[in-house]
Amino acid sequence: MAYSPFDLTGKVALITGGNSGIGLGMARAIAQAGGDIAIWGTNAAKNAAAKEDLGSTGRRILTLECDVGDEAAVEQAFAETVKTMGRVDGCFANAGVSGRSGGKPFFDMTSDEWHRVTRVNLDGAFYTFRTAAKHMVTTKTEGVLVGTASLAAIEAAPRSEHYAATKGGMISMVKAMSVEFARYGIRAHSILPGWIETNMTANAVATTGFQTKVLPRVPMRRWGTGDDFGGIAVYLMSSASRYHTGDTFVIDGGYSLF
Repeated sequence: MAYSPFDLTGKVALITGGNSGIGLGMARAIAQAGGDIAIWGTNAAKNAAAKEDLGSTGRRILTLECDVGDEAAVEQAFAETVKTMGRVDGCFANAGVSGRSGGKPFFDMTSDEWHRVTRVNLDGAFYTFRTAAKHMVTTKTEGVLVGTASLAAIEAAPRSEHYAATKGGMISMVKAMSVEFARYGIRAHSILPGWIETNMTANAVATTGFQTKVLPRVPMRRWGTGDDFGGIAVYLMSSASRYHTGDTFVIDGGYSLF
């Protein structure tokens, strides 16, 4: 029999923030590998565009409007996802927002700004993972929980301490889950993107400063794209990673090494 661990036929991946950027890149690859996709996003137009984008794969695609920072909305969206798709084998907590410090120092950061970021990036990941983990344990699904963190978790992010805190928290939460749920065959990992060209980073990477000072520090000499995360998503969804848990994957074109 041929070795085919990357065939995801029959599996369902839930990807929050999956209607663009890194999340959509993951969704494309998983669908092309045979998996069905559920996307949660807050923008109806982007959800519709993602569904159309993925339509050519022939897989079942569900898109739902969901603000992951709203605990009740997460519970409702997950219930609807399971009702429609039947199961969830992989949960990718990818939804996130960036900081808006406006160049102000840390001691001028408002509580509202701090909580705006932690509400989505950390609380939202908690609500999403909690619901998915309960589903997997209850249904005896040997699935995977994956969080999108950031290099900001392991490198200094001055004037963006709230963003850095949420991404560091993501890594710690994932490591704890990897140990707690290993006995159920449930794996957990975090992914740390470097400088990726997405809607969130578009304004920054287009500046002269980034082009002349940051891009030359990327050994691969280009910004990353959402599709650069397709391979890791398929691997983590697949049986090829069934004994692999608690890892932190840095995908940055070598930026953090140079």
